[in-house]
Amino acid sequence: MSWFKDAIMDKKTEVVLFSSTAIALYGYDQGMMSLINTNRDYLATMGIAEENPLVGVIVSVYYLGTAVGAVLASWFADSKGRKPSIFACLATTSLGNLIMFISGLWFSQGAMTLMFVGRIVMGLGVGGIDAVIPVYSSELNSEGGRGKALAQEFQSNIFGLNMAFAINLFVTIDLGKSNQWAWRIPIIVMQVYPVLLLIFIYRLPETPRWCISKEKQDKAKEALIDIYGEDEAESKLDELKSAYEEESGKPVNYSEMIFPSGSQFHPTMVTVMGQVNQALTGYGAVSVYGPQIFGLLGFGVRISEYLTLGNYVSYFFLMTFAWLYIDVVGRRILMVGGAFGIAACFAILTVLGGLAMNSEKLGIPNIAVAVPGVVALFAATGTFGIGWLSQPWLIPTEIFPSTARAQGSAISVVIWGFANFAVTLLTPIGFNKLNYWLFLVFAATNSFAAWWTWAYSPETGGRTFEENQSYFEDAKEHSTWCVSKINKGEFRGMPKSGKGDEDGESVPLLGNSQ
Repeated sequence: MSWFKDAIMDKKTEVVLFSSTAIALYGYDQGMMSLINTNRDYLATMGIAEENPLVGVIVSVYYLGTAVGAVLASWFADSKGRKPSIFACLATTSLGNLIMFISGLWFSQGAMTLMFVGRIVMGLGVGGIDAVIPVYSSELNSEGGRGKALAQEFQSNIFGLNMAFAINLFVTIDLGKSNQWAWRIPIIVMQVYPVLLLIFIYRLPETPRWCISKEKQDKAKEALIDIYGEDEAESKLDELKSAYEEESGKPVNYSEMIFPSGSQFHPTMVTVMGQVNQALTGYGAVSVYGPQIFGLLGFGVRISEYLTLGNYVSYFFLMTFAWLYIDVVGRRILMVGGAFGIAACFAILTVLGGLAMNSEKLGIPNIAVAVPGVVALFAATGTFGIGWLSQPWLIPTEIFPSTARAQGSAISVVIWGFANFAVTLLTPIGFNKLNYWLFLVFAATNSFAAWWTWAYSPETGGRTFEENQSYFEDAKEHSTWCVSKINKGEFRGMPKSGKGDEDGESVPLLGNSQ
Protein backbone atom coordinates (compact mmCIF):
# COMPACT_ATOMS: atom_id res chain seq x y z
CA MET A 1 0.00 0.00 0.00
CA SER A 2 2.97 2.35 0.43
CA TRP A 3 3.35 2.77 -3.35
CA PHE A 4 -0.33 3.75 -3.58
CA LYS A 5 0.06 6.32 -0.79
CA ASP A 6 3.17 7.77 -2.45
CA ALA A 7 1.40 7.97 -5.81
CA ILE A 8 -1.61 9.92 -4.59
CA MET A 9 0.06 12.02 -1.89
CA ASP A 10 3.32 13.21 -3.38
CA LYS A 11 4.14 16.89 -2.89
CA LYS A 12 2.67 17.88 -6.26
CA THR A 13 -0.67 16.28 -5.38
CA GLU A 14 -0.67 17.80 -1.92
CA VAL A 15 -0.03 21.30 -3.22
CA VAL A 16 -2.73 21.02 -5.90
CA LEU A 17 -5.27 19.64 -3.42
CA PHE A 18 -4.47 22.31 -0.86
CA SER A 19 -4.56 25.15 -3.39
CA SER A 20 -7.79 23.83 -4.93
CA THR A 21 -9.52 23.65 -1.56
CA ALA A 22 -8.38 27.17 -0.68
CA ILE A 23 -9.69 28.58 -3.97
CA ALA A 24 -13.03 26.83 -3.30
CA LEU A 25 -13.62 29.30 -0.45
CA TYR A 26 -14.52 32.09 -2.88
CA GLY A 27 -16.92 29.88 -4.82
CA TYR A 28 -18.61 28.79 -1.61
CA ASP A 29 -19.37 32.38 -0.64
CA GLN A 30 -21.03 33.07 -4.01
CA GLY A 31 -23.28 30.02 -3.73
CA MET A 32 -23.99 30.73 -0.08
CA MET A 33 -25.25 34.29 -0.51
CA SER A 34 -27.45 33.66 -3.56
CA LEU A 35 -30.25 32.03 -1.52
CA ILE A 36 -29.54 33.79 1.76
CA ASN A 37 -30.51 37.02 -0.01
CA THR A 38 -34.07 35.72 -0.42
CA ASN A 39 -34.51 34.18 3.05
CA ARG A 40 -37.31 36.02 4.83
CA ASP A 41 -35.86 35.51 8.33
CA TYR A 42 -32.48 36.82 7.15
CA LEU A 43 -34.07 39.92 5.66
CA ALA A 44 -36.14 40.48 8.81
CA THR A 45 -33.09 39.99 11.05
CA MET A 46 -31.16 42.54 8.99
CA GLY A 47 -34.23 44.84 9.01
CA ILE A 48 -34.42 45.25 5.23
CA ALA A 49 -36.78 44.36 2.38
CA GLU A 50 -35.75 42.09 -0.52
CA GLU A 51 -35.83 45.05 -2.95
CA ASN A 52 -33.70 47.23 -0.64
CA PRO A 53 -30.33 48.19 -2.19
CA LEU A 54 -28.70 47.22 1.12
CA VAL A 55 -29.14 43.57 0.11
CA GLY A 56 -26.60 44.17 -2.63
CA VAL A 57 -24.40 46.29 -0.38
CA ILE A 58 -24.07 43.46 2.17
CA VAL A 59 -22.98 41.13 -0.63
CA SER A 60 -20.64 43.58 -2.32
CA VAL A 61 -18.86 45.02 0.74
CA TYR A 62 -17.11 41.67 0.98
CA TYR A 63 -15.19 42.60 -2.18
CA LEU A 64 -13.84 45.75 -0.54
CA GLY A 65 -12.42 43.51 2.15
CA THR A 66 -10.78 41.30 -0.49
CA ALA A 67 -9.05 44.33 -2.01
CA VAL A 68 -7.45 45.32 1.30
CA GLY A 69 -6.71 41.70 2.21
CA ALA A 70 -4.85 41.14 -1.06
CA VAL A 71 -2.44 44.01 -0.42
CA LEU A 72 -1.79 43.01 3.19
CA ALA A 73 -1.36 39.34 2.32
CA SER A 74 1.04 40.02 -0.56
CA TRP A 75 3.21 42.19 1.70
CA PHE A 76 3.14 39.49 4.38
CA ALA A 77 3.91 36.79 1.79
CA ASP A 78 6.97 38.69 0.60
CA SER A 79 8.26 39.54 4.05
CA LYS A 80 7.42 36.41 6.08
CA GLY A 81 6.78 33.73 3.47
CA ARG A 82 3.97 32.26 1.38
CA LYS A 83 2.96 29.69 4.01
CA PRO A 84 2.64 32.10 6.98
CA SER A 85 0.61 34.46 4.80
CA ILE A 86 -1.75 31.68 3.73
CA PHE A 87 -2.12 30.58 7.38
CA ALA A 88 -3.04 34.11 8.49
CA CYS A 89 -5.56 34.46 5.66
CA LEU A 90 -7.25 31.17 6.55
CA ALA A 91 -7.54 32.19 10.21
CA THR A 92 -9.02 35.56 9.20
CA THR A 93 -11.54 33.86 6.89
CA SER A 94 -12.62 31.57 9.72
CA LEU A 95 -13.10 34.53 12.07
CA GLY A 96 -15.16 36.50 9.54
CA ASN A 97 -17.37 33.49 8.89
CA LEU A 98 -18.06 33.08 12.62
CA ILE A 99 -19.02 36.76 12.92
CA MET A 100 -21.49 36.35 10.04
CA PHE A 101 -22.97 33.26 11.71
CA ILE A 102 -23.68 34.97 15.06
CA SER A 103 -25.13 38.14 13.49
CA GLY A 104 -28.56 38.59 15.12
CA LEU A 105 -28.38 35.15 16.75
CA TRP A 106 -29.13 36.28 20.31
CA PHE A 107 -30.20 39.87 19.67
CA SER A 108 -31.54 41.66 16.61
CA GLN A 109 -30.09 45.06 17.47
CA GLY A 110 -26.90 45.66 15.54
CA ALA A 111 -27.35 42.51 13.43
CA MET A 112 -26.72 44.31 10.15
CA THR A 113 -23.62 46.04 11.52
CA LEU A 114 -22.22 42.71 12.68
CA MET A 115 -23.00 41.15 9.30
CA PHE A 116 -21.14 43.97 7.57
CA VAL A 117 -18.15 43.41 9.87
CA GLY A 118 -18.23 39.67 9.21
CA ARG A 119 -18.41 40.15 5.44
CA ILE A 120 -15.46 42.57 5.47
CA VAL A 121 -13.30 40.40 7.75
CA MET A 122 -14.02 37.30 5.69
CA GLY A 123 -13.22 39.32 2.57
CA LEU A 124 -9.83 40.21 4.05
CA GLY A 125 -9.03 36.52 4.41
CA VAL A 126 -10.38 35.32 1.07
CA GLY A 127 -8.77 38.23 -0.78
CA GLY A 128 -5.43 37.30 0.72
CA ILE A 129 -5.89 33.67 -0.27
CA ASP A 130 -6.79 34.66 -3.82
CA ALA A 131 -3.65 36.81 -4.01
CA VAL A 132 -1.13 34.36 -2.56
CA ILE A 133 -2.38 30.94 -3.72
CA PRO A 134 -1.94 31.62 -7.48
CA VAL A 135 1.62 32.85 -6.83
CA TYR A 136 2.38 29.84 -4.65
CA SER A 137 0.99 27.45 -7.26
CA SER A 138 2.64 29.17 -10.22
CA GLU A 139 6.08 29.20 -8.58
CA LEU A 140 5.86 25.44 -8.23
CA ASN A 141 4.84 24.63 -11.82
CA SER A 142 6.56 24.90 -15.21
CA GLU A 143 5.51 26.95 -18.22
CA GLY A 144 3.95 23.79 -19.72
CA GLY A 145 1.72 23.11 -16.72
CA ARG A 146 0.90 26.43 -15.05
CA GLY A 147 -2.42 26.92 -16.83
CA LYS A 148 -3.67 23.40 -16.26
CA ALA A 149 -2.73 23.47 -12.57
CA LEU A 150 -4.52 26.76 -11.88
CA ALA A 151 -7.55 25.83 -14.00
CA GLN A 152 -7.90 22.63 -11.98
CA GLU A 153 -7.73 24.68 -8.79
CA PHE A 154 -10.43 27.02 -10.07
CA GLN A 155 -12.63 24.06 -10.93
CA SER A 156 -12.66 23.57 -7.17
CA ASN A 157 -13.94 27.13 -6.93
CA ILE A 158 -17.02 25.91 -8.81
CA PHE A 159 -17.22 22.84 -6.55
CA GLY A 160 -17.44 25.24 -3.60
CA LEU A 161 -20.17 27.16 -5.41
CA ASN A 162 -22.12 23.93 -6.00
CA MET A 163 -21.64 22.72 -2.45
CA ALA A 164 -22.89 25.97 -0.91
CA PHE A 165 -25.91 26.31 -3.17
CA ALA A 166 -26.89 22.63 -2.73
CA ILE A 167 -26.71 22.91 1.08
CA ASN A 168 -28.59 26.20 0.91
CA LEU A 169 -31.31 24.74 -1.29
CA PHE A 170 -31.67 21.59 0.82
CA VAL A 171 -32.10 23.41 4.13
CA THR A 172 -34.41 25.99 2.50
CA ILE A 173 -36.68 23.22 1.18
CA ASP A 174 -36.55 21.35 4.51
CA LEU A 175 -36.88 24.30 6.89
CA GLY A 176 -38.54 26.98 4.77
CA LYS A 177 -37.57 30.52 3.87
CA SER A 178 -38.80 31.86 7.23
CA ASN A 179 -36.48 29.74 9.38
CA GLN A 180 -33.23 31.31 10.61
CA TRP A 181 -31.30 28.04 10.37
CA ALA A 182 -32.01 27.89 6.66
CA TRP A 183 -29.48 30.73 6.26
CA ARG A 184 -27.23 30.15 9.29
CA ILE A 185 -26.40 26.50 8.53
CA PRO A 186 -24.87 27.24 5.08
CA ILE A 187 -22.73 29.95 6.68
CA ILE A 188 -21.28 27.81 9.46
CA VAL A 189 -20.65 24.80 7.18
CA MET A 190 -18.09 26.97 5.41
CA GLN A 191 -15.86 26.52 8.47
CA VAL A 192 -14.94 23.08 7.10
CA TYR A 193 -12.66 24.71 4.51
CA PRO A 194 -10.41 26.96 6.63
CA VAL A 195 -10.25 24.51 9.54
CA LEU A 196 -9.13 21.57 7.39
CA LEU A 197 -6.62 23.74 5.55
CA LEU A 198 -5.18 25.11 8.80
CA ILE A 199 -4.67 21.53 10.00
CA PHE A 200 -3.06 20.44 6.73
CA ILE A 201 -0.81 23.42 5.92
CA TYR A 202 2.14 22.17 8.00
CA ARG A 203 2.75 19.44 5.39
CA LEU A 204 3.39 21.90 2.57
CA PRO A 205 6.81 23.21 1.54
CA GLU A 206 7.66 26.89 1.53
CA THR A 207 8.61 27.94 -1.99
CA PRO A 208 12.40 27.63 -2.32
CA ARG A 209 12.40 30.75 -4.52
CA TRP A 210 11.10 32.83 -1.61
CA CYS A 211 13.66 31.28 0.74
CA ILE A 212 16.47 32.18 -1.66
CA SER A 213 15.16 35.74 -2.08
CA LYS A 214 15.47 36.13 1.70
CA GLU A 215 18.94 34.48 1.76
CA LYS A 216 17.58 31.52 3.70
CA GLN A 217 19.69 28.98 1.83
CA ASP A 218 19.32 26.24 4.43
CA LYS A 219 15.53 26.45 4.39
CA ALA A 220 15.52 26.49 0.59
CA LYS A 221 17.58 23.31 0.58
CA GLU A 222 15.28 21.69 3.14
CA ALA A 223 12.28 22.49 0.95
CA LEU A 224 14.02 21.11 -2.13
CA ILE A 225 14.95 17.91 -0.28
CA ASP A 226 11.32 17.61 0.78
CA ILE A 227 10.27 17.90 -2.87
CA TYR A 228 13.06 16.10 -4.72
CA GLY A 229 15.11 14.15 -2.22
CA GLU A 230 18.80 14.49 -1.41
CA ASP A 231 20.14 13.56 -4.86
CA GLU A 232 18.60 16.41 -6.88
CA ALA A 233 18.22 19.10 -4.23
CA GLU A 234 21.74 20.54 -4.58
CA SER A 235 21.56 21.03 -8.36
CA LYS A 236 18.08 22.59 -8.14
CA LEU A 237 19.33 24.95 -5.44
CA ASP A 238 22.18 26.12 -7.68
CA GLU A 239 19.75 26.75 -10.56
CA LEU A 240 17.41 28.84 -8.41
CA LYS A 241 20.30 30.81 -6.88
CA SER A 242 21.56 31.69 -10.37
CA ALA A 243 18.10 32.83 -11.43
CA TYR A 244 17.73 34.99 -8.33
CA GLU A 245 21.13 36.62 -8.81
CA GLU A 246 20.04 37.72 -12.29
CA GLU A 247 16.98 39.49 -10.87
CA SER A 248 18.23 40.57 -7.44
CA GLY A 249 19.44 43.91 -8.76
CA LYS A 250 15.95 44.85 -9.90
CA PRO A 251 13.80 45.54 -6.82
CA VAL A 252 10.22 46.48 -7.67
CA ASN A 253 7.79 48.48 -5.56
CA TYR A 254 4.20 49.54 -6.19
CA SER A 255 5.22 52.91 -7.63
CA GLU A 256 6.98 51.05 -10.45
CA MET A 257 3.67 49.33 -11.20
CA ILE A 258 0.95 51.97 -10.91
CA PHE A 259 2.61 55.03 -12.48
CA PRO A 260 3.01 55.28 -16.28
CA SER A 261 6.74 55.92 -15.97
CA GLY A 262 7.27 52.73 -13.94
CA SER A 263 9.08 49.71 -15.36
CA GLN A 264 6.13 47.40 -14.60
CA PHE A 265 3.28 49.71 -15.63
CA HIS A 266 2.49 47.86 -18.88
CA PRO A 267 2.14 44.37 -17.32
CA THR A 268 0.16 45.97 -14.49
CA MET A 269 -2.33 47.38 -16.99
CA VAL A 270 -2.66 43.97 -18.63
CA THR A 271 -3.39 42.59 -15.16
CA VAL A 272 -5.89 45.34 -14.34
CA MET A 273 -7.81 45.03 -17.58
CA GLY A 274 -7.90 41.24 -17.28
CA GLN A 275 -9.85 41.55 -14.02
CA VAL A 276 -11.98 44.47 -15.24
CA ASN A 277 -12.94 42.51 -18.33
CA GLN A 278 -13.71 39.42 -16.27
CA ALA A 279 -16.14 41.50 -14.21
CA LEU A 280 -17.61 42.95 -17.43
CA THR A 281 -18.52 39.44 -18.58
CA GLY A 282 -21.31 39.71 -16.00
CA TYR A 283 -20.82 36.30 -14.51
CA GLY A 284 -20.40 37.68 -11.00
CA ALA A 285 -24.03 38.73 -11.26
CA VAL A 286 -25.11 35.34 -12.63
CA SER A 287 -23.40 33.42 -9.81
CA VAL A 288 -24.82 35.55 -6.98
CA TYR A 289 -28.26 36.34 -8.44
CA GLY A 290 -28.90 33.16 -10.46
CA PRO A 291 -32.45 32.48 -9.20
CA GLN A 292 -33.51 36.06 -9.97
CA ILE A 293 -32.18 35.74 -13.54
CA PHE A 294 -34.16 32.56 -14.15
CA GLY A 295 -37.13 34.41 -12.69
CA LEU A 296 -36.80 37.00 -15.46
CA LEU A 297 -37.31 34.15 -17.95
CA GLY A 298 -40.70 33.41 -16.40
CA PHE A 299 -39.91 30.59 -13.95
CA GLY A 300 -41.32 30.35 -10.43
CA VAL A 301 -39.14 30.65 -7.34
CA ARG A 302 -38.53 26.95 -6.63
CA ILE A 303 -38.00 25.99 -10.29
CA SER A 304 -35.56 28.94 -10.61
CA GLU A 305 -33.61 27.59 -7.65
CA TYR A 306 -33.42 24.08 -9.13
CA LEU A 307 -32.34 25.49 -12.49
CA THR A 308 -29.66 27.57 -10.77
CA LEU A 309 -28.24 24.42 -9.15
CA GLY A 310 -28.37 22.64 -12.50
CA ASN A 311 -26.51 25.56 -14.06
CA TYR A 312 -23.78 25.33 -11.43
CA VAL A 313 -23.40 21.55 -11.91
CA SER A 314 -23.10 22.03 -15.69
CA TYR A 315 -20.58 24.82 -15.00
CA PHE A 316 -18.44 22.47 -12.91
CA PHE A 317 -18.23 19.76 -15.57
CA LEU A 318 -17.71 22.15 -18.50
CA MET A 319 -14.78 23.69 -16.61
CA THR A 320 -12.91 20.48 -17.42
CA PHE A 321 -12.42 21.82 -20.95
CA ALA A 322 -10.55 24.80 -19.50
CA TRP A 323 -7.72 22.77 -18.02
CA LEU A 324 -7.67 20.44 -21.02
CA TYR A 325 -7.13 23.28 -23.50
CA ILE A 326 -5.61 26.25 -21.65
CA ASP A 327 -2.03 25.04 -22.19
CA VAL A 328 -2.82 23.71 -25.69
CA VAL A 329 -4.56 26.57 -27.49
CA GLY A 330 -3.49 29.28 -25.05
CA ARG A 331 -5.08 31.89 -22.81
CA ARG A 332 -5.90 34.51 -25.47
CA ILE A 333 -7.98 32.42 -27.85
CA LEU A 334 -10.08 31.05 -24.99
CA MET A 335 -10.64 34.55 -23.57
CA VAL A 336 -11.49 36.22 -26.89
CA GLY A 337 -13.68 33.37 -28.10
CA GLY A 338 -15.28 33.11 -24.67
CA ALA A 339 -16.18 36.80 -24.49
CA PHE A 340 -17.75 36.76 -27.95
CA GLY A 341 -19.63 33.58 -27.05
CA ILE A 342 -20.98 35.08 -23.81
CA ALA A 343 -21.96 38.27 -25.68
CA ALA A 344 -23.99 36.20 -28.15
CA CYS A 345 -25.71 34.33 -25.30
CA PHE A 346 -26.65 37.55 -23.53
CA ALA A 347 -27.96 39.07 -26.78
CA ILE A 348 -30.20 36.01 -27.17
CA LEU A 349 -31.27 36.30 -23.52
CA THR A 350 -32.25 39.93 -24.10
CA VAL A 351 -34.70 38.89 -26.82
CA LEU A 352 -35.99 35.91 -24.84
CA GLY A 353 -36.34 37.95 -21.65
CA GLY A 354 -38.42 40.53 -23.50
CA LEU A 355 -40.62 37.80 -24.97
CA ALA A 356 -41.02 36.17 -21.56
CA MET A 357 -42.14 39.39 -19.88
CA ASN A 358 -44.62 40.08 -22.68
CA SER A 359 -45.67 36.49 -23.42
CA GLU A 360 -49.33 36.97 -22.48
CA LYS A 361 -49.67 40.09 -24.61
CA LEU A 362 -47.99 38.38 -27.55
CA GLY A 363 -49.79 35.07 -27.06
CA ILE A 364 -46.52 33.10 -26.74
CA PRO A 365 -46.43 30.02 -24.46
CA ASN A 366 -43.98 30.53 -21.59
CA ILE A 367 -42.25 27.23 -22.29
CA ALA A 368 -41.39 28.33 -25.85
CA VAL A 369 -39.30 31.16 -24.44
CA ALA A 370 -38.13 29.65 -21.15
CA VAL A 371 -36.44 26.51 -22.54
CA PRO A 372 -34.14 28.27 -25.05
CA GLY A 373 -33.45 30.86 -22.34
CA VAL A 374 -32.21 28.11 -20.01
CA VAL A 375 -29.99 26.72 -22.77
CA ALA A 376 -28.53 30.18 -23.47
CA LEU A 377 -27.81 30.85 -19.79
CA PHE A 378 -26.24 27.41 -19.29
CA ALA A 379 -24.09 28.03 -22.39
CA ALA A 380 -23.01 31.48 -21.16
CA THR A 381 -22.03 30.05 -17.78
CA GLY A 382 -20.00 27.19 -19.24
CA THR A 383 -18.31 29.50 -21.74
CA PHE A 384 -17.28 31.82 -18.92
CA GLY A 385 -15.74 28.93 -17.01
CA ILE A 386 -13.71 27.81 -20.01
CA GLY A 387 -12.64 31.24 -21.19
CA TRP A 388 -12.53 33.60 -18.22
CA LEU A 389 -12.61 32.02 -14.79
CA SER A 390 -8.92 31.21 -14.28
CA GLN A 391 -7.09 33.19 -16.99
CA PRO A 392 -7.16 36.65 -15.33
CA TRP A 393 -5.69 35.06 -12.20
CA LEU A 394 -3.06 33.09 -14.09
CA ILE A 395 -1.61 35.79 -16.34
CA PRO A 396 -0.32 38.07 -13.51
CA THR A 397 1.71 35.16 -12.14
CA GLU A 398 3.40 34.73 -15.55
CA ILE A 399 4.33 38.27 -16.62
CA PHE A 400 6.05 39.81 -13.60
CA PRO A 401 9.60 39.13 -12.35
CA SER A 402 9.82 37.17 -9.11
CA THR A 403 10.50 40.41 -7.20
CA ALA A 404 7.08 41.73 -8.27
CA ARG A 405 4.99 38.58 -8.63
CA ALA A 406 3.20 38.82 -5.27
CA GLN A 407 2.51 42.54 -5.77
CA GLY A 408 1.15 41.85 -9.25
CA SER A 409 -1.16 39.18 -7.91
CA ALA A 410 -2.28 41.56 -5.15
CA ILE A 411 -3.14 44.27 -7.68
CA SER A 412 -5.11 41.64 -9.58
CA VAL A 413 -7.19 40.85 -6.49
CA VAL A 414 -7.67 44.54 -5.64
CA ILE A 415 -9.10 45.26 -9.08
CA TRP A 416 -11.16 42.07 -8.95
CA GLY A 417 -12.55 43.18 -5.59
CA PHE A 418 -13.51 46.69 -6.70
CA ALA A 419 -14.89 45.52 -10.05
CA ASN A 420 -17.04 42.82 -8.48
CA PHE A 421 -18.11 45.23 -5.73
CA ALA A 422 -19.51 47.47 -8.45
CA VAL A 423 -21.13 44.63 -10.42
CA THR A 424 -22.78 42.92 -7.43
CA LEU A 425 -23.91 46.28 -6.04
CA LEU A 426 -25.43 47.48 -9.32
CA THR A 427 -26.91 44.17 -10.51
CA PRO A 428 -29.98 44.13 -8.19
CA ILE A 429 -30.57 47.77 -9.08
CA GLY A 430 -30.26 46.83 -12.74
CA PHE A 431 -32.80 44.03 -12.32
CA ASN A 432 -35.27 46.44 -10.76
CA LYS A 433 -34.73 49.24 -13.29
CA LEU A 434 -33.76 47.53 -16.56
CA ASN A 435 -35.25 44.03 -16.25
CA TYR A 436 -34.19 41.99 -19.29
CA TRP A 437 -32.35 44.95 -20.87
CA LEU A 438 -29.58 44.23 -18.35
CA PHE A 439 -28.67 41.25 -20.56
CA LEU A 440 -28.02 43.64 -23.46
CA VAL A 441 -25.66 45.67 -21.26
CA PHE A 442 -23.67 42.50 -20.56
CA ALA A 443 -23.64 41.63 -24.28
CA ALA A 444 -21.99 45.00 -24.98
CA THR A 445 -19.46 44.72 -22.13
CA ASN A 446 -18.44 41.23 -23.29
CA SER A 447 -17.85 42.54 -26.81
CA PHE A 448 -15.55 45.19 -25.36
CA ALA A 449 -13.69 42.55 -23.31
CA ALA A 450 -13.13 40.46 -26.44
CA TRP A 451 -11.80 43.41 -28.43
CA TRP A 452 -9.43 44.67 -25.70
CA THR A 453 -8.02 41.21 -25.04
CA TRP A 454 -7.34 40.58 -28.72
CA ALA A 455 -5.68 43.94 -29.18
CA TYR A 456 -3.59 44.29 -26.03
CA SER A 457 -3.24 41.06 -24.01
CA PRO A 458 -0.26 38.86 -25.06
CA GLU A 459 -0.31 35.09 -25.08
CA THR A 460 1.68 33.99 -22.02
CA GLY A 461 1.17 30.22 -22.27
CA GLY A 462 4.01 27.87 -23.20
CA ARG A 463 6.68 30.47 -22.39
CA THR A 464 9.06 30.93 -19.51
CA PHE A 465 8.65 33.83 -17.11
CA GLU A 466 11.66 35.53 -18.72
CA GLU A 467 10.23 35.21 -22.23
CA ASN A 468 7.00 36.82 -21.12
CA GLN A 469 8.89 39.64 -19.42
CA SER A 470 10.93 40.21 -22.59
CA TYR A 471 7.66 40.91 -24.45
CA PHE A 472 7.11 44.03 -22.36
CA GLU A 473 10.68 45.18 -22.93
CA ASP A 474 10.14 44.78 -26.68
CA ALA A 475 6.84 46.66 -26.43
CA LYS A 476 8.70 49.59 -24.91
CA GLU A 477 11.18 49.54 -27.78
CA HIS A 478 8.35 49.46 -30.35
CA SER A 479 6.47 52.22 -28.45
CA THR A 480 3.18 50.32 -28.67
CA TRP A 481 1.00 48.00 -26.61
CA CYS A 482 -0.71 46.45 -29.64
CA VAL A 483 0.16 42.74 -29.65
CA SER A 484 0.12 42.44 -33.44
CA LYS A 485 2.78 45.16 -33.81
CA ILE A 486 5.32 43.71 -31.37
CA ASN A 487 7.82 41.14 -32.68
CA LYS A 488 5.68 40.60 -35.79
CA GLY A 489 2.76 39.49 -33.66
CA GLU A 490 4.64 36.54 -32.17
CA PHE A 491 2.66 36.81 -28.91
CA ARG A 492 -0.72 36.58 -30.61
CA GLY A 493 -0.60 32.81 -30.06
CA MET A 494 1.29 29.97 -28.45
CA PRO A 495 4.97 29.54 -29.41
CA LYS A 496 5.42 27.49 -32.57
CA SER A 497 8.77 25.89 -31.74
CA GLY A 498 9.86 23.71 -28.87
CA LYS A 499 11.70 24.93 -25.83
CA GLY A 500 15.35 24.81 -25.14
CA ASP A 501 16.84 24.05 -21.78
CA GLU A 502 14.99 25.50 -18.83
CA ASP A 503 16.72 27.98 -16.60
CA GLY A 504 16.38 28.32 -12.87
CA GLU A 505 13.48 30.71 -12.93
CA SER A 506 11.27 28.60 -15.15
CA VAL A 507 12.21 25.12 -14.00
CA PRO A 508 9.29 23.37 -12.26
CA LEU A 509 9.76 22.56 -8.60
CA LEU A 510 6.97 20.02 -8.61
CA GLY A 511 7.21 18.87 -12.21
CA ASN A 512 4.68 19.38 -14.98
CA SER A 513 1.03 18.83 -14.12
CA GLN A 514 0.01 15.70 -15.93
